[in-house]
Amino acid sequence: MRRLPVGSPLQILLLCCSFALAAYAGVRLLADDWFGVALWIVGAALLHDLVLLPLYSVADRAVVHGLEAGGRRAWVMYVRVPTVLSGLLLLVWFPLILDLVDQRYRLATGQSADVYLARWLLITAVLFGGSALLLVVRVRRATKRRSPAVH
Repeated sequence: MRRLPVGSPLQILLLCCSFALAAYAGVRLLADDWFGVALWIVGAALLHDLVLLPLYSVADRAVVHGLEAGGRRAWVMYVRVPTVLSGLLLLVWFPLILDLVDQRYRLATGQSADVYLARWLLITAVLFGGSALLLVVRVRRATKRRSPAVH
């Protein structure tokens, strides 16, 4: 008989706890407006699969093709990582970044939503700048290894 691939008791306990927490969150979330929540989940899945996935797939292919043409295929991740992180921030905070919030936000928080676009742009610039800095360090190390030291 084959033995089932079961993890350690701690892993099983953590898995059971995560399922219990997810079930609790699901029950609490669906208690008030289950139809609205289900509609939102289906709408988000359709929006992702029919609109966002083709868009970022085409953009990624363009970046890969552009860098392959220049012989720089290894640089793709230095563009992908900051793009994905910036895109996730935009996806989560887009109502504030695009200033689509109404007066209720100002009344609830006491703050203006006008600063979110500038902050998102600054975070995006830092992400791409850090990625570019890492790429420069990597390229410098690679060129130092290739060139023999002159004494």
